[in-house]
Amino acid sequence: MDDLKNLRDEISAIDKEMIELFEKRMHVASGIAAYKKEHGLTIRDESREEFLIRRNCSLITDKTIEEYYVAFQKNLMDISSSYQNRLNNGMNICYSGVEGAFAYIAAKRMFPSGKLTAYASFEEAYEAVERGEQDCAILPIENSYAGEVGNVMDLMYNGNLYVNQVLDVDIMQNLLAIDGSSIATIKKVVSHPQALAQCDSYIKKHGFETEVYSNTAMAAKYVKELNDPTVAAIASDETAAIYGLNILDAGINSQRSNTTRFASFSRAQNRPLSTGKSDNEHFILVFTVKNEAGALAQTLNIIGAHNFNMKNLRSRPMKNLMWNYFFYIEGEGNINTPDGRDMLTELNAICANLKLVGTYK
Repeated sequence: MDDLKNLRDEISAIDKEMIELFEKRMHVASGIAAYKKEHGLTIRDESREEFLIRRNCSLITDKTIEEYYVAFQKNLMDISSSYQNRLNNGMNICYSGVEGAFAYIAAKRMFPSGKLTAYASFEEAYEAVERGEQDCAILPIENSYAGEVGNVMDLMYNGNLYVNQVLDVDIMQNLLAIDGSSIATIKKVVSHPQALAQCDSYIKKHGFETEVYSNTAMAAKYVKELNDPTVAAIASDETAAIYGLNILDAGINSQRSNTTRFASFSRAQNRPLSTGKSDNEHFILVFTVKNEAGALAQTLNIIGAHNFNMKNLRSRPMKNLMWNYFFYIEGEGNINTPDGRDMLTELNAICANLKLVGTYK
């Protein structure tokens, strides 16, 4: 019994140390939560969590208990994330559209516990964050079917916010209608022009009339309020659940590889750690070049010379200067490295205007 008592006393002493370390860890987690709120970042970072587990497991000397340590570490991360979510439960997230629109879906996925507010336009949502009324704005930057979202790219160049997070949302369109409707009863479909275009083959096959609506979620709301079994909306399955509509047919868009990329815009700029060059780090630059022969080529050469791969290059007309353009580049790699900092210094020397819009994973 004395041996058992001694062992239990030893456990109690270890537990006391663990309590002190646990409190210290949670206090640090609260600081991380504040940073993530300020910079518009999600609480969970799966790649970071996997890295920590792998790194910490390498420090375990008794490999017979490694699997139990992994379970302990995952549970501790869950607790930390839950605490950070509670601290950041008051985050104000805005988007352009209405409840059920794809921007709403993206916002819910990025910030499950955030307070969501809808604005009528991209500009209004963006400016609400600039004024400090909202913490983040979730706006689309590109669609694989329709291309770039020009208004949002203009905001990137002219505004003061930073992109710290990007999420791809697969766009799956469905035929939604009220109770009692069937495909046979439908005569007309309503939706956003882009959604109607995406489902053009399906619409023609069934001989449906079409009516344009401002967005897919508003079309679903209209169909619910109209309560007409001959009218259906084309929208997402999440929208069907929100407005109490039935899905008569799923996945009716012709282009199944249709994805919209949404970005989270916030007032503070996040910088990835400069240790190592992570394969999943990306950055966005917007810039103008001097009106000289070869100026753009020189810019691109500098980026390549510093071993950053460009995954996207676009040009946009400048609204206030006729026949002048700014350029938008998405690059791969951690820009907060010596190579990245040197590259920005060199670009600043030859670009008329240069802005690092943000970094994201």
